[in-house]
Amino acid sequence: MIFNRIMSWALIGYMAVTCMIFYFVALVIWLVTRPFDRRLKALHLFTCFWGYMYVWLVPLWHVAKIGRQKIDPKTTYVVVSNHQSQLDILVAFGLFFHYKWVSKIEIFKLPFIGWNMILNDYIKLVRGDKDSVRQMLDHCRRSLGQGNSVWIFPEGSRSKDGNLRDFKPGAFILAKELNLPILPIAVSGTCHALPKKSMVMRGHRDITIEVLDEIPPSAFAELSVEQTAAMVRRVIGEHVREHNGE
Repeated sequence: MIFNRIMSWALIGYMAVTCMIFYFVALVIWLVTRPFDRRLKALHLFTCFWGYMYVWLVPLWHVAKIGRQKIDPKTTYVVVSNHQSQLDILVAFGLFFHYKWVSKIEIFKLPFIGWNMILNDYIKLVRGDKDSVRQMLDHCRRSLGQGNSVWIFPEGSRSKDGNLRDFKPGAFILAKELNLPILPIAVSGTCHALPKKSMVMRGHRDITIEVLDEIPPSAFAELSVEQTAAMVRRVIGEHVREHNGE
């Protein structure tokens, strides 16, 4: 337990220092590439490296990335995944493909990390605020219309034990309205590696992020938004270890 705490505080300290450095690198990338890279693909790719670097550095975490070859870089997806831990975001960066996050507004207020999210034109959401939900959906529509995939956690908040919560409708409204494929992604193991409301690592953990088969619009054309959400929840749940009692 002492080793876990030492590793946790060492990582936090390293992140505090490197976030300042990497933010200014990100700012330079934004300034240089913005005139010809309107979708900010270069900046997002750098952000993926920045975020996943912290996963690479922790010997306690073994991450298996499954099905990455299923992602078509030319396709615009509504990406949905389950949400177990703060670690999900860092692990997801390891897939290294282009998308925009939907994230709670509090993260955008963090120095350096939040400022980089603003540079990337990631999408803000105030939980429980109907006006914010409408603004978030409008921002998603604009971003998807520009050819950016959008990654949404439809549970809304992290699961305490890895069991999937009900899926909120926003992602599925967008997929149906814009006739876009849904890319389901299942994450396992992060809730044990870095539990909700904790910054202390919990020993050696096997983490899996699995890209599942895309769901084309034809597969949910005749379904309601609620039925589509339930269907996608079921598909993802079948691949989440904790949800299946493993």
